[in-house]
Order: sequence, then C-alpha cells, then structure tokens
Amino acid sequence: MGVSDLTKDGPAKVFMLCNEAIVRGAVEADVKVVSAYPGSPTSEILDSFSSVANHFDISMEISSNEKVALETCAGASMAGLRSMTSMKSVGLNVASDSFFSLSYTGVKGGMVIVVADDPQAHSSQTEQDGRPYAPSAYIPMLEPSDADEAYRMSRAAFGISEKHGAPVMLHTSTRVNHQSGMVKMGKVARTPFRRVRWDHPPGRFVTVADSARSFKASLLERTKRIEEDFAKSEFNVVSGEDSDIGMIASGAGYNYAFDATRILGIHPAVLKLGTTYPLPKGLIAEFISNLSTLMVVEELSPYLETQITAIAKDANPQLRIFGKASGHLSEALEYNPNIITEAFAKVLGLKLPVDYARILRRAKELKRGLPERWPTFCPGCPHRATLHALRQAMKGRKHVLATDIGCYSMSFLPPVEYGDTLLSMGACMGVAAGIQYAIEEKVIAMIGDSTFYHAGLPGLVNAVHHEDDLTLVILDNEVTAMTGQQPNPGSDITAGMKPAKRLVLENVVRGFGIEDLTIVDPYDIEVATSKMSEALSRKGPNVIISRRACALHSDRQKRRRGEEIVPNTVDETACQRPYACVREFNCPAISIDDDSRKAQIAQELCDGCGVCARLCPFDSIKKTREGERG
Repeated sequence: MGVSDLTKDGPAKVFMLCNEAIVRGAVEADVKVVSAYPGSPTSEILDSFSSVANHFDISMEISSNEKVALETCAGASMAGLRSMTSMKSVGLNVASDSFFSLSYTGVKGGMVIVVADDPQAHSSQTEQDGRPYAPSAYIPMLEPSDADEAYRMSRAAFGISEKHGAPVMLHTSTRVNHQSGMVKMGKVARTPFRRVRWDHPPGRFVTVADSARSFKASLLERTKRIEEDFAKSEFNVVSGEDSDIGMIASGAGYNYAFDATRILGIHPAVLKLGTTYPLPKGLIAEFISNLSTLMVVEELSPYLETQITAIAKDANPQLRIFGKASGHLSEALEYNPNIITEAFAKVLGLKLPVDYARILRRAKELKRGLPERWPTFCPGCPHRATLHALRQAMKGRKHVLATDIGCYSMSFLPPVEYGDTLLSMGACMGVAAGIQYAIEEKVIAMIGDSTFYHAGLPGLVNAVHHEDDLTLVILDNEVTAMTGQQPNPGSDITAGMKPAKRLVLENVVRGFGIEDLTIVDPYDIEVATSKMSEALSRKGPNVIISRRACALHSDRQKRRRGEEIVPNTVDETACQRPYACVREFNCPAISIDDDSRKAQIAQELCDGCGVCARLCPFDSIKKTREGERG
C-alpha cells in the first residue's frame, strides 16, 4: 500500500495491512501527536505515520525508547490534543512505570496505546502476553481480529478515551498486525493543528500521597462506567446458531477458531469479544447461561478463560469449559487452524477430516538430510565483520560476551555461535557488571547504537561510577537496523525525513567519563582487529565503537544518489580453496561451486564490502570491474 491510499479521502474501500489500518483510523480521528520507538510487529505503524505526518500536519517523533514515547503522548493528551503511541509487549515493560501512573492521572485529549504481542517469539526475546497490563493498570483495552476492525477500533478508541478521561490500549498480535484485508475507510475531516492553552489547576496530573489515593478511587468508578459502555459495544458480537455448544474468542484466536468451525462443519454459538478489559461480564453471563459446552480460544495466557470460568460459577455452574485449563490448548507458541481444529474435534468427539499429525510426520521425514537454515546477517553487514575482528582479537584468551537486542542478537546462532547472555534492551551492561565481579575471565558487553540510546546509558553510567573492569563494544550503524532502518538519536533526520540534531556517539561516551575510547571501521578488518586487541588488553571500563553504516541502509542511500553497487567476484585461477571466506566469515553471498569446489560469489547478493577479500590469503577475491581488490 502506498502513501496515496493512506492519505486519500473517503469513503473508499482499500486493501491494506492491519498496521496501516490502525494509522488510517487515527488519521480520521484527528490524531495530532504521535511518538513511538520501532519494534516488530508494530514497526509499520511508526513507518506509516512517518510517511503521512507532513501530509496531515501531525507532530511526530521517533523516540529514544517506549517510555519516552508514551510520556510524550501523555503530555500532549494532558494538554488536550489527541495522541497515539505504539510498541510491542516487551516495550510496554520499558514504559510500564509511567503507564500505571498515567491511568491514575488520566488524560484530557484522547490517547491510544497500541501494544502488540509476539506469540512464537518471532522477533522478541519472550512470548509475553501484554493483556494483563490492562486490568493491572485499570486501562480499557480493545482487541481487533482483522484490518477493518483494527481501523474501526483505532478510530473509536480516541472517543472512548476522551469520554472517560483514560488512555485506551489497543491490543494486537503478530498475526493481526501483519494481516492484510479490505478496509472501508471513511472521510478525512481533520482540524488545523493548533497549540492549546494549559487550563488545568496546579497538581492536576500529580499523583502522590493523598492525590494518588483519590485517583485510585476515581479510576475504580471509571472502570465501572466503562464496563457498562462495553456491554453495549459494537465490537462484541454474538453470532452462530441457537446451540448448547458455544465458543468465546478474541484477536487472532477468533480467526483460527472461525476456520476450525468451517473445517469441522460445526455451528456453535459464538461470542467474539472486542472489548477485553473491562470485560462485559453481563453479556458473557447471558451468552453462557444456556450452554452445556464452551470452548475459549485465545493465545498465550488464559486471560479470558480464567475470568469466564469465574463468571460461570454463578451464571452456569454446570458449564463444561475447554481451553488451557482442560489441557486441550497450550499457553506456549502460536496457534493455527490445525491446532484449534484438533482441539475442537477432541472436545466434541468428532473425526478429523484431515490427519494433521500424519502430515506433520511426513513433513519431518521429507526435511531429513536438508541443512538447517538459520537466520543470518545480510551480505555486507558490518556486524559480521565486527564479530570476526572481536573473535580474532580475543583468540586464545578466555572471555565472556554479554550481548543485547538488535541484529547482533543472532551472533549466538550457528554458524557464528558467539555470545553468552541476552536478557532485554540495554541489559548487557548490567549483566556484564555482575559477571566481572564473579569471574576471572575478561568481560565484554556488546550493544547497538539504537539500543544504547534506548536503555544502555544507565548501564554505562553505573560502570563508570563503579570503575567496573569491562569493555563495552558499541556497534554504530547509523540507524535502528533490525526494525527497518528507522532513524535514532545518532541520525541527522527523524520521522518524515525532517532534520534532527545528531548526537555524536563518542562525545556522549566521553561525557559519561569514559577516557579509554577506541573507534574502528569493521570493514578494515586487520586494523580493527589490532586496535580491538589493544583495547581489550587494558583494564576497564573502556569503550570500543565499531562504526560502519547498516549495509541495507547504505545501499538504499547509494541507489537514491544514483551510485552503482559493485559486487566482488572470485578469480578461480588464484583460489586455492582455503575456504577462509566461507569458514571464517559465513557471508550468505559466498558458497562453494559444486564442480570446481572453489568459492563463488552471488552477484545479486554481494554488497561489495570487500571484507572477504581481506580475509583471503591468496588475494583471489576482486571487484567485478577493473580487477580491483575487494
């Protein structure tokens, strides 16, 4: 989908990604301020807002982390403007301190917080379920199942927020965020962006002592009012036939369950929940009152099932409830129609139309003998060169490497298999500080530039203050590469390609009191290895900055400037098959020719970085033009 579809006036019917639909709903709701930190599966929300912000005069920033993003939106909504932020569920951990307090103070202008779970941990360190945050903080929560519903909920959430003076959480998951579908867009009727007067008395948004206790009493009353509204919400839909068998589902779980009913040819009564906090207890009680059997379908924790079970004790004590507690569904990993179909068939005593277990067994048999294909660094990625240089610099010296969140998180996977710990954004410094107290070996921490600005600064402050004996390697590649090359505080632009003040990383590090600082270019592999070896031999705390732009970002910039990307090639007459380029560097652009058994480089993949050429002892890798060395 292009910018033209996101910005066109309605009414219109457009095929779009769910994340784009959320943006379109917010645009129609006249959102004024947007702030977010990129994180899959919500990155496209930030990217889409970035592409249309100037068109709609939306004030937008790409924040240094989720906490700052949420607080920026909170400030705008306290003043009276509508705002939106987005983050993955583990990002809400970072923002949670302010998230809980914000529920107490409330807001004036509508505020929507998009929070996405990542079942199967496709791009996250855990499968964390973000839904329990809503009841813990008493923040209303909506949960869409498809793009059109996400659009409608996004648009409606601002009104709900303003009516009740509370931020609203729009909860999604990977298979919802990255789902596409037809969206019935409405008209764009925006008002001019104008600053407003702060018309609140002193202390209106201050939550301490007596004010905190007063806020708590108010938000409990607020929650009762919201529950009454949600009982009549258009987002809670009862469908299906008059049956004593029922199904309650929400989010992506509803999509899988709907497919399962079609596959099995069954027609249960269905309650699709779109408002999942506060739950419409009266509606649920009425729905289950005459059922004998109920199936609850939701991914991850039994968030709905636990509450529905409690409601059933009064509404229908004889009701048999099947889901996670019954053992038919798991709290782990992602669901799919096959999993739900099998669960439904077992509950209802039906024969499966397809033997899914046999198909999976056959698939495993067919995969035997095929090599494992692990996620890997892109061709030309500077992180591959940095890791190689670091390993060479520490060759023969025992050490521990505490890593962090970013593309370099893949370092522990085959074939690199390098790295000892990984917890969360910015954790490498604190973990390394603890390790250096406990072990004899050298301790190294590794973090990317975006993650360093996000959550690594306190760790460096701590290391400097306590004079911890560790070395921090910062991978400076200009952008937040893993989530789509968005700008970070080390970039000279921000959302919408607007100019921004670039923070100079070495100045920041020196400002924290680091006196031992080394800067290397990982493409210059020999020099980088030598400098790293020297720095790592010294007592810490000290810092190594490995600086080279993300290969994808750099190539994109070259194409925009009209520069040619010149790949490398292997001179077969010079190649003596030492396989250093394959065994030591593992670039996906390099493979072994079946006939000659010599290295070959895929021209369509090669970035022309030339690091492999510097590793070849026989000088057999050249540029494809003019016989230049790579």
